[in-house]
Amino acid sequence: MDRDRPIGIFDSGVGGLSILRALRAELPAEDFVYFSDAGHAPYGEREESFVSDRSLAIAVDLLEQHRIKSLVIACNTATAAAVHLVRARHIHLPVIGVEPALKPAAALTKTGHVAVLATRGTLASAKFKALQDALRGQAEFVLVPCDGLAAAIENDDQPQVRTLCARYTKEVCCFGSGPGEIDTLVMGCTHYPFAADVFRELLGPEVQLVETGVPVARQARRLLEAQGLLNPAGSGQVRWQTTGDEQALRAAAARWLGL
Repeated sequence: MDRDRPIGIFDSGVGGLSILRALRAELPAEDFVYFSDAGHAPYGEREESFVSDRSLAIAVDLLEQHRIKSLVIACNTATAAAVHLVRARHIHLPVIGVEPALKPAAALTKTGHVAVLATRGTLASAKFKALQDALRGQAEFVLVPCDGLAAAIENDDQPQVRTLCARYTKEVCCFGSGPGEIDTLVMGCTHYPFAADVFRELLGPEVQLVETGVPVARQARRLLEAQGLLNPAGSGQVRWQTTGDEQALRAAAARWLGL
């Protein structure tokens, strides 16, 4: 496989831009194709079978149209529903998924109490349950499904983003650094880092915010390096594809990535 081929990234919308941001910082010479499936968003409130079908179709599209050398599923819900299916269907393609950063949060927390904000689809998945079970005894996790928050961020509806962030953080009792208090918040959807300033304002400096972008980018580097696919001489170009409003995607990329 040619190392100058692009890396494919897809999400149900603009949330995966938080993963793209980390990937571009870690792999500045790589070229990327970003696929936003905004015409079928939000995934987190869809049936698992629907998300699986969309994920498989998008993988095929990126391979056929852009000859990608690797695929990053930049969506927690799609990873939980379909990463194993995509890997089984395309055994020679390095596929990187994302998952809520429970393990880093368990390592960071000093009180042993962590809140996890994510979509219903992510929290209900077998993959998430297995992740949580693997960390049993390392921390106590409070899980909060955040209906509507990804959509509000997608639509750049800042009043609604603030309202929903306030509502869902209030559902978690006792943020703070004291015994029994929650000192770490996992932003368990790739959209949520774009509301990080709101979370910080609501929760204060004592609460640590954890996202998944940097670990995903480091894993992408490891996989590409192991297969001799790193591109040291690319242009860092990003191409865009969407089933939704192309101008909205470009506006989000300009707003959050400066592209």
